[in-house]
Amino acid sequence: PQNLKMGRNVGYSYPTLPPGYQNASSPGAPGMQSSPLQYQPALGTNHITGSMSGLSLQPEGLRSINLLQERNILPTTPLQAPVPNLHEEIQKLNCNPELFRCTLTNIPQTQALLNKAKLPLGLLLHPFKDLSQLPVVTSSTIVRCRSCRTYINPFVSFLDQRRWKCNLCYRVNDVPEEFMYNPVTRVYGEPHKRPEVQNATIEFMAPSEYMLRPPQPPVYLFVFDVSHNAIETGYLTTVSKTLLDNLDLLPGNTRTKIGFITFDSTIHFYSLQEGLSQPQMLIVSDIEDVFIPMPENLLVNLNENKELIQDLLRTLPQMFTKSLETQSALGPALQAAFKLMSPTGGRISVFQTQLPSVGVGSLKSREEPNQRASAKDIHLTPSTDFYKKLALDCSGQQVAVDLFLLSGQYSDLASLGCISRYSAGSVYYYQSYHHQHNPVQVEKLQKELKRYLTRKIGFEAVMRIRCTKGLSIHTFHGNFFVRSTDLLSLPNVNPDAGYAVQMSVEESLTDMPVVSFQSALLYTSSKGERRIRVHTMCLPVVTTLNDVYLGADVQAITGLLANMAVDRSVSASLSDARDALVNAVIDSLSAYRSSVLSIQQPGLMAPYSLRLFPLHVLALLKQKAFQTGTNIRLDERIFTMCQVKNQPLIFLMLMTHPNLYRVDNLTDEGALNINDRTIPQPPILQLSVEKLSRDGAYLMDAGSVMFMWVGKNCGQNFVSQVLGVPSYVSIPQNMLVNVSFHSVILFLSLRDESPLKSSFLQNMIEDRTESALSYYEFLLHIQQQVNK
Repeated sequence: PQNLKMGRNVGYSYPTLPPGYQNASSPGAPGMQSSPLQYQPALGTNHITGSMSGLSLQPEGLRSINLLQERNILPTTPLQAPVPNLHEEIQKLNCNPELFRCTLTNIPQTQALLNKAKLPLGLLLHPFKDLSQLPVVTSSTIVRCRSCRTYINPFVSFLDQRRWKCNLCYRVNDVPEEFMYNPVTRVYGEPHKRPEVQNATIEFMAPSEYMLRPPQPPVYLFVFDVSHNAIETGYLTTVSKTLLDNLDLLPGNTRTKIGFITFDSTIHFYSLQEGLSQPQMLIVSDIEDVFIPMPENLLVNLNENKELIQDLLRTLPQMFTKSLETQSALGPALQAAFKLMSPTGGRISVFQTQLPSVGVGSLKSREEPNQRASAKDIHLTPSTDFYKKLALDCSGQQVAVDLFLLSGQYSDLASLGCISRYSAGSVYYYQSYHHQHNPVQVEKLQKELKRYLTRKIGFEAVMRIRCTKGLSIHTFHGNFFVRSTDLLSLPNVNPDAGYAVQMSVEESLTDMPVVSFQSALLYTSSKGERRIRVHTMCLPVVTTLNDVYLGADVQAITGLLANMAVDRSVSASLSDARDALVNAVIDSLSAYRSSVLSIQQPGLMAPYSLRLFPLHVLALLKQKAFQTGTNIRLDERIFTMCQVKNQPLIFLMLMTHPNLYRVDNLTDEGALNINDRTIPQPPILQLSVEKLSRDGAYLMDAGSVMFMWVGKNCGQNFVSQVLGVPSYVSIPQNMLVNVSFHSVILFLSLRDESPLKSSFLQNMIEDRTESALSYYEFLLHIQQQVNK
């Protein structure tokens, strides 16, 4: 695949795969096979040209800004994606940018123009996001282009009632007879008014030809570390209780199956067959050649065996309290789990508390605290390919593995994380988890586990992304396995997973006023329905550098560069990745200065659209994934990298550059009305200590965690009425508040002398630290390089 340059001399390509994995079979549909798209010559211009007018974004977007002079560049409310320069009627139909967005909302007509802009071209997706309104179409005929297999969408052209032209390959297709009837309006002869042509996001109920086998049942297998170290942390009590409380909320139907494995130096299976008075433990001590005893009774129907399952979850935490077994046979336990799940597919949830020490996949400590930030950072790569190979085997059998790592010591997440990355699973990390010493992590585990257990899930999924002829997709980022050049294998897909894609302009887009992108996710719902969720986005093509900069989406650019930088850290070094991020800013602002600005001005000039670019890159450099210094644990660094690769853009941006609000003096000015309630909307503040006042209270939204900082002289009304305590001195050092939405927990660090103050201040990215520049110093460095 073609390399996309990131900054200077930084190329990216596919990870190499072991032989035999390139052409794995996939559950597919007509057109979901791995053959390349067959394009036909363009047949006239798209219908959108007729309705395109010479619209332009607000003049504000064209303004040059001197970043060294204008310090207040943050938007007062959360930054929105730029609106593409399309006719209003077309833009109304476009895909929601929270689901699908592009780094450039104005697509350069040629690769030469893209190269000149020095900005990356790519897509960021949140394809399975929870949606309150999702049109679902049940039809025996799903209308797709006969050539490139694009799903019919709002941006196709109807030449007449009987023919439509594909917006990706320009093939003219016949309208099927059934599609002539509109089930919504109940009118015949209006195919252009069907839901498929009125909605950029839509879900189809798939007919039988989209299945290679009957849809799989929801199958959940839980694998618990029960070594002495694990039992000491107390995690098993929390997990068992949370699972017990949410057993009835697991997504599924009457076919749902569940099973349990525990392990230390041996592997323990649990027979839950009907007729037993209590669960029966079966111990396999031969971890060199793992076999499955009585496989038919280990994964059982949840509804039919609920009492035995509840009994097991109640007794499990006490069963190993006297164990002195310190070894951990994680590798053999995963092999056993894979053998058990292979016939059906499903989800394996693994809870691990230490470095695996016996059997296949055992690991040795590679962390030396004094060399955590050494130049080579060799320990960002896996020390064994065991977990990756097993993950690829899992992927082939429609099994995803989610890893919950609860550890106070080094556990080599760089190696262990491969089991989730290549099987489309997720990684959760709870540093120094302990039921008594670390109540914050206990609370976090409870909240995240509840969300994990009850959120929507898609099984045996594949995703393909298509784009208009002339554009090329060449590198994917996220947790999955690339089956063929553009088919992503997702044994499980969840609503909290994000993906990124790099692109290039392969052929000139001359005579094309617009281009389109479409993602199609084929999956099995927890109710056993085969469904296809389709998102389509349309963007204009431009011929000038000014227009390319005008349409730059700075958040999407930052998100894509962050994904590329993680790969760069692993394939080369952390310092290479950091240099590449800085050079991405230098190169784009240099290109703007030399090619767009007609009058050279002193200072650091940027187009208004990129005014936050240096700030966001500095924020990335101060992220645990990329920062230098020896205070970052290796597992913590790797976990942050996992988050970068797997989080939707909205959470990645909050994690990188949190939103800070003053909340003790809220008024109704600029308030939002949500569900007939007035919600104050305070302005976003710069992330600098100088913005904190001793008489204020501040809320910081960092995506998966929130902090509140309360100054010593904060008003008594706020302390008593909002925090519910009589005075400032009676605010507890750590106060946990039970508020949860999405995967976010609200976690309050109260009082400015709190031990959690350092976590809060770490996010003050505009300030100088021992190992990093302040924002102003960073701008001076960028200016110096741009002016060279």
